[in-house]
Amino acid sequence: METSKLRRQIAFQAALMLYQNKESDINQAKWNAARSLCKNWVKPKDLPTEQEIRDELQSLNGIVNVPTGDRTQDPFDFYYQCLLALESVQQPPTTHPEGDALYHSLQVFDLACDCLPYDEEFLLAALLHDIGKAIDPLNPIESGLEALKELITPRTYWLIENLHFAHRIHDRSIGSRARRRLEADENFDELCLLGDCDRKGRRPGQQVTELPEALDYIRGLAQFYE
Repeated sequence: METSKLRRQIAFQAALMLYQNKESDINQAKWNAARSLCKNWVKPKDLPTEQEIRDELQSLNGIVNVPTGDRTQDPFDFYYQCLLALESVQQPPTTHPEGDALYHSLQVFDLACDCLPYDEEFLLAALLHDIGKAIDPLNPIESGLEALKELITPRTYWLIENLHFAHRIHDRSIGSRARRRLEADENFDELCLLGDCDRKGRRPGQQVTELPEALDYIRGLAQFYE
């Protein structure tokens, strides 16, 4: 098999492993894909690059790149662009039977509204927590926060940054030191509440608020508290 064709096949197989959550590390996925496809040793220079695997993963997810734009623009216009891109991000059905990441985010937003309807920062965290999945699916938390860091408050940033710990608290897999660090923060209760909304926001066929209406609601809160 010619090198370029094999390289593409390894990249696709590695991306598929990552997409199906069979692997979480991109380098491990690359080597396992090479072993599954090749009888003979493959030279490192003939293996796909990390970017080639990311490109294949984006194709599997149907990801639309989020425009960076001018951060001096209306933040809500930027939120809309980021969230709209999530409509093309199809998530693994084993963990997200509801479907695309935008639908999930709107479910989480509605649940958050039921809990703390006047907490603008909490509601923004609920709505925006997954935008990194449309930017870099292998590093969704970091990429999402990088995109939002100039536009959200430190509290909203902290809630998104630590959401994955809320799930570890729920399943009791978190270490005692990490739990104590989180419990010492004044937003610990809201973090656990956000985790609960995130877990419950995965229902197929659930009726949700439309994206423009969700953003208008939060914008209204922002203007009220100015």
